[in-house]
Amino acid sequence: MGIFDALTTAVAGLQAQSFALQNISGDIANSQTVGYKETDTSFQALVSQAAQNEQTAGGVYASSIASNTVQGTIQNESIPTDMAIDGNGWFVVAQGTGGASGGQQQFNTVNYYTRRGDFQLDNNGYLVNGAGYYLMGTPVSPSGAPESAIPEVLQFSNNFLPAQATSQINYEANLPSTPSSGILVPGDFSVNPLAPPGGTGTVVGNDLSTFTAQSTDGGSITAYDSEGNPVSVQFRWAETASSGGNNTWQLFYETNSSATGTQVAWQNTGTSFTFNSSGQLTSPTTPNLTLSNLTVNGDDIGNVTLNFGVGGLTQFASATGNVQVNTLTQNGFTAGQMQSLSVDGQGQITGSFSNGQTIALADITLATFNGQDELEQLAGEAYAATPESGTPILGATGTVVGSSLESSNVDISTQFSNLIVAQQAYSANARVMSTADQMIQALLQVIQ
Repeated sequence: MGIFDALTTAVAGLQAQSFALQNISGDIANSQTVGYKETDTSFQALVSQAAQNEQTAGGVYASSIASNTVQGTIQNESIPTDMAIDGNGWFVVAQGTGGASGGQQQFNTVNYYTRRGDFQLDNNGYLVNGAGYYLMGTPVSPSGAPESAIPEVLQFSNNFLPAQATSQINYEANLPSTPSSGILVPGDFSVNPLAPPGGTGTVVGNDLSTFTAQSTDGGSITAYDSEGNPVSVQFRWAETASSGGNNTWQLFYETNSSATGTQVAWQNTGTSFTFNSSGQLTSPTTPNLTLSNLTVNGDDIGNVTLNFGVGGLTQFASATGNVQVNTLTQNGFTAGQMQSLSVDGQGQITGSFSNGQTIALADITLATFNGQDELEQLAGEAYAATPESGTPILGATGTVVGSSLESSNVDISTQFSNLIVAQQAYSANARVMSTADQMIQALLQVIQ
């Protein structure tokens, strides 16, 4: 039976090498496919049951080995919605059913997983990759908080960003140790401009020119009311006391006269800012104060927090004797329409709006599995969960890289080496078949 066993074993060898050749050809064909994971081949010996001294080399069985955990090279791309995963994780995607209800795309209820990140915005506002799979994630609120713990198909159709009223102004500056305006003298005013006790803290009417002469410009910024209307907020500083290197300042902001509602007035914030001889702020000790019902030209913005931060206000010498504003920003904006999407370094999809704002719109969900190489491979570089892979675990540790793509992890040089080995092994098995046939023919001639 040895000759016929040799034929059977050779046939098994041909089948195994054909199987390996099929994997090699598929890997080479997909060497440029985004997110593709190569499939290697494993060979297992088939041994017949026999006594120890009667065992012979048996046939062979070929099976596939996945390389799902092998990272492909990440390459920079010019499309802002392209994305790659650096490290562990899979994009969670859905497959469209081809039907629509009420103008909305319908999706398969089963989630799939892919490393193919060439997503682009379609005409319905969905992010779809080159294989037709739709990106899933969790939308976030304007404050950046997730709106759901369960990923859903993301849609960004005609996103409109409502106006946001200014609620905080960040202000950092250096006040001159010797201001060019000199010291503010309350006696020069008809109404004491300092905060109570001793006055209303408001400068109006004929006192305006005197106040301008005895104070220095503190900068201005455009804030916004709840409807998105711009409001110019201007500041002025006035030094009110200087003794032994310890100086005291008052901060004013432009508001309106309570008598007319439209006449320009300067309102004292009611806080004394004291600096020591080293130019460090000693009072107040809190890094912010509140401007209550900030109103300019009759437009009420509401309560605004003026945030100085720690060390944000200093008093050092200045050649000009003027206030040097280092930071002056605010958090309000007018309404805007979404113009483009991109992916940031925190794994979020952000929208750029016509009002100049860039707002996080959604978190990209990454999933992982205990048995990643046991996922079922589907067309289009997608995978499905199996009992062997386990259920998806949301919150993978990989990092989403925007404007990038993960290339195929196929190594062409390795595949060519495998191709040569498979070809030689196939030829050798064919040679075994030819030799076994010659031996059978010789046996038949003996019988004749």
